[in-house]
Amino acid sequence: MSASESTDPTVAAAEAELARLRAEAEAAEAQLKAAQARAALAAAEAAAAQAKLGAPHPVAESEPVAEPVEASSGAADPSTSSGTAASSGTAASSGTAASSGTAASSATTAAAPPQAPTAPGEDGPLTADQVAAVVKGYTFESTTLDLGALVNGDPVAEAQIRIPLAMMNRHGLVAGATGTGKTRTLQGLAEQLAAKGVPVFAADIKGDLSGVATPGESSEKLLARTQAIGQGWQPAASVTEYFALGGIGKGIPVRATVSGFGPLLLSKVLGLNETQESSLGLVFHYADANGLALVDLSDLRAVLSWLTGDEGKAELKNLGGLSAATAGVILRELITFADQGADVFFGEPEFDVRDFLRTAADGRGVISLLEVPGVVDKPALFSTFLMYLLAELFEILPEVGDLDQPKLVFFFDEAHLLFRDASKDFLAAITQTVRLIRSKGVGVFFVTQTPKDVPSDVLAQLGSRVQHALRAFTPDDAKALRATVGTYPKSGYDLERVLQELGTGEAIVTVMSEKGAPTPVAWTRLRAPQGLMSPTPDPKIEAAIKASLLLAKYGTAIDRESAREILTAKMNAADEAEAAEQAALAKAKADAEFAKQQAAIDKAQAAADKKAQQEYDRLLKKTSGTSRTTRTTRSTQKSGIEQVLGSRTTQTILNGVIRGIFGTGRR
Repeated sequence: MSASESTDPTVAAAEAELARLRAEAEAAEAQLKAAQARAALAAAEAAAAQAKLGAPHPVAESEPVAEPVEASSGAADPSTSSGTAASSGTAASSGTAASSGTAASSATTAAAPPQAPTAPGEDGPLTADQVAAVVKGYTFESTTLDLGALVNGDPVAEAQIRIPLAMMNRHGLVAGATGTGKTRTLQGLAEQLAAKGVPVFAADIKGDLSGVATPGESSEKLLARTQAIGQGWQPAASVTEYFALGGIGKGIPVRATVSGFGPLLLSKVLGLNETQESSLGLVFHYADANGLALVDLSDLRAVLSWLTGDEGKAELKNLGGLSAATAGVILRELITFADQGADVFFGEPEFDVRDFLRTAADGRGVISLLEVPGVVDKPALFSTFLMYLLAELFEILPEVGDLDQPKLVFFFDEAHLLFRDASKDFLAAITQTVRLIRSKGVGVFFVTQTPKDVPSDVLAQLGSRVQHALRAFTPDDAKALRATVGTYPKSGYDLERVLQELGTGEAIVTVMSEKGAPTPVAWTRLRAPQGLMSPTPDPKIEAAIKASLLLAKYGTAIDRESAREILTAKMNAADEAEAAEQAALAKAKADAEFAKQQAAIDKAQAAADKKAQQEYDRLLKKTSGTSRTTRTTRSTQKSGIEQVLGSRTTQTILNGVIRGIFGTGRR
């Protein structure tokens, strides 16, 4: 090469570009060989462990057989880069690299057992570059939770799938068909969160989450699986508190007052339409304005009975917009609701949701499990009660912004029950709560069967997704599957096929990175929980409940004076006043009748007296033969005739005459 060529800028630029391409090719080839070696090492370790246990190398029955997929546009193929470098004058380097690659491949083949996994890109859906991109996408500087290992035909132990702990308050979704491992995913996340000092709340629908309180049991199958994904599994138990809605079950009772529950959530539970929902809101307003505490359902029924009764008709009219017919409908729904046993969920002492934010003495977060097997026939109440707890957290917690770790992670199991037949106002309230509670340091994970169970406005707030297998047995299922696939970022997977091929304990994962961007889509074999993957025995649960400090606080129900007692007293007072009024009316009527009868008696007496007087006067007139006189007309001055008649002689004569007439004289 001449001096002029060596100083030519064009030549210098070409040489620099050639050097850059050579370095990239060597780096890609080294990365490929390293990935191959690590995969082979993991498989060899698993095989060695199985050999020690005297068992054959495990092959999961549900493990999908992935076919090679062409690399996405723009992805670099290491072999192509090497070929380009060789054609650009680097034959010696390429030859050396090729020899090294061949030797490495031979060594790998010799060291690996017969069932060793193939290299990434050879029998898996992802190329080596795509695997490298996944590894880079899930490498974080901050504290993380480990979800599992990448699956590319076989697990790639060095490709660990993680989620930053700080992103757990950006919410998430765990979805999948029944039996695909959602509960175990929830358990694994809860255990890791608690171990890092984050309190956890979860509803235990089937009762098998209680196993977090008991160390897990080892088995050959479990160890083979965990070793294959690079998990150093050890049995461990988490600090656990058990709760039960209204005391139905073994846990510490969790109750709410009707006032605290509110008209919006109660309308959802009762299945009221929008008109009835607004009317119920007026009833709550009336109770609040008149100092009527709504503690349990009997209080609300008492208010409605008062407003629809004679005593409250005027007050019902003043409310405006509340008809007696609508109030009657609400009252009937409440009676039916209470007859189903739902009244036990409402009362005092009302649960303070801050008791979910506790940590143990050793710094671990407490896992609060809400036992709900006893209310499985009341799904609407169960799901709405969970929403009430979440709304209470939003109400009482201060704004904290973005934290290094959340204050609480709330797992909302069977989330589809919450959104079924929900009104627009209710959905708006849920969306607002989910959107804003992040700044309170609370993360919410919805657990359900398909993403379509969660409204799109709520899904839009979720940062992390763990999607287990979906089934497509009907046209509606197939449509839902395609809709789910359409919500994922572009990846090297045929997701419509992969989502149906996922084995139990496998999922398609994408989370929110530390920068707030979604990570690459990763087919993941999830880690096994360290706690028992079956329910904790009842005696241990009962012992834990008796030892809880919260039992003294919430164990005994309280019945204080509330709307029912106040309105009953009012109605009793009204009844007493009415009784007194009726008694007064009866007395007045009796007095009037007595006066009437007395007047009649007096009149009859006067008539009798008059008649007797007349008879006396007649006799007197007849015997005297004189003109008629009466006592009332006699003068105080006696006349001559009176003097004669009154004389003793005249009296003697008259007596003789009378005795002669009546025969009383002596013969």
